[in-house]
Amino acid sequence: MLKKKDFQALAEFRYQMRKFERFSELAAMQEGIKPQQYLLMLQIKGAADREWATVGELAERLQVLPHAAVALVSRCEALGLVERRQDAVDRRQVQVHLSPSGEELLQRLASLHRAELKSLQGVFEVPKIDLPMP
Repeated sequence: MLKKKDFQALAEFRYQMRKFERFSELAAMQEGIKPQQYLLMLQIKGAADREWATVGELAERLQVLPHAAVALVSRCEALGLVERRQDAVDRRQVQVHLSPSGEELLQRLASLHRAELKSLQGVFEVPKIDLPMP
């Protein structure tokens, strides 16, 4: 059974997480983009061992349905933030790359996010909750 301190720890963690999320939303909107567009660019840049991602990978990383990821990529492409490129080896696969202007915008936003995370050091921690073992 969870105790009062467990609920307090969960509530504090959720509060800090929401504060950071709200900061992120406002930072993106101040740059003229939607928060999901920032997250899409971040996932492209953060792809392991390469500078692009597939729509399927983006859907998974953003936890959205594939058709929602396609629509998000299309909106970012219309804004000049990303570019679609056909894979040279598997021509059925489409790679999503950051455009130079998308890269520049992402650098600005990621720097702000990094500074905000540093300011939360020691505050933004995963709560330790005592759960009974089965």
